[in-house]
Amino acid sequence: MADAGRTGHTRRRGAPVALGGVVAIAALAGVALGLVGARQLSTSDVAAAEADASSLPVASVTAEAQPAPVLSPSPPAPAPAGPVRFTLVAAGDVLPHSPVNASAAVDGGYDFTALMAGVQPYIEGADLALCHMEVPVAPAGTKPTGYPVFSAPDALVRDLKAVGWDGCSTASNHSVDKGLSGVEATLAAFDANRLQHAGTARSADEGARTSFYSVRTGTRTVKVAHISFAYGTNGLPVREPWEVNLFDADGADAGPIIAAAEKARADGADVVVASVHCCVEYRTAPTDAQRSIAEQIAESGAVDLYIGHHAHVPQPIELLPGGPDGDGMWTAFGLGNFLSNQDSNCCVPQTSNGLLLTATFEVDPDGGVAVGAQWTAITVDKRDGHTMHALADITDGAGTLSASQVADRLALVREAAGTQAPERTEPAERLADQMYAQLRISAA
Repeated sequence: MADAGRTGHTRRRGAPVALGGVVAIAALAGVALGLVGARQLSTSDVAAAEADASSLPVASVTAEAQPAPVLSPSPPAPAPAGPVRFTLVAAGDVLPHSPVNASAAVDGGYDFTALMAGVQPYIEGADLALCHMEVPVAPAGTKPTGYPVFSAPDALVRDLKAVGWDGCSTASNHSVDKGLSGVEATLAAFDANRLQHAGTARSADEGARTSFYSVRTGTRTVKVAHISFAYGTNGLPVREPWEVNLFDADGADAGPIIAAAEKARADGADVVVASVHCCVEYRTAPTDAQRSIAEQIAESGAVDLYIGHHAHVPQPIELLPGGPDGDGMWTAFGLGNFLSNQDSNCCVPQTSNGLLLTATFEVDPDGGVAVGAQWTAITVDKRDGHTMHALADITDGAGTLSASQVADRLALVREAAGTQAPERTEPAERLADQMYAQLRISAA
């Protein structure tokens, strides 16, 4: 942008300036005599210059002979900064029971990508994709374990990255199933695979740092903060408060979540996304405490999008009053399961299913944020090696699922999600030029 006092035109450096009269003669004579720049001309110097003017080339002393100044055009004004638009996809619980690990087992290790291939386009199509890693990675020298004290192969983290996830929330009731060594193994696996993480930490320093993603369009970049909290750890001890972010769900106290969101704003966040792991499993309707927590967060104006976990079944997606601009906060009370071994045999039929939340953000140059929300129904076919599908893609059936079973599962998801946010049956599209994680790697 040009300075306010500038004319918009500048004289090209070295362009000749027309001179006239005695001043012109004196100046030019001074040049010829080697005087200009050495001292000012005296009266006698001027007289001598006038007397000798006939000896100078005419073109040197006549103003008419000087070429007109050449003026360069002003540089074009920079294009005005426009909004930054991007899509964010989030999913439910990554809960690898032992049978899931068995389905992913290959010679010498594990490959989970084949299980997730059916939903991969919906993940990798978004600008930013956030999963929820409910369990820790097995510490070095130990084997993966299932319910009730979980630990996953580190290959799972590698394969989450391979199918398109950019980072995960890690605060859950299973975060410390393997103690601090499990937290350390989990975050080491995330760092090794260049995946962002939020919700657990290996040190006080790491725990104090906000997880950020940067989204760029043109010359403008916005910062997206991701915070993650859980209601508890199944009674397992947490040695240090920074190991896992916790809040009091029984007391419906959203204070720690709101404080973290406000800190993220103070740290420069343009957008804040909160992942909240609570409250009661296997019920589609949010509990009173669950609703109160979300309403408090919406009313605080500190969070742009709320993503819920833990119920293992899809729950409603609603626009709650409040939000940073007063236009409401989209709230996914629970996204159900992403990858698990749960179904009607152990739990309730809805546990076979989950929601992929697609949120579209538009961040104006003045900082205003508009958010839209859609959802996609997904399912796990556990009898077909825990393969995953977007239900809208397999209306005629797939694997061991018949068309009628697909229709039944889709009906359950639609009933749970509600009607405030529309259903999406196609993968998300990238809207920004670039997205990258500002990795939160421990200094310890």
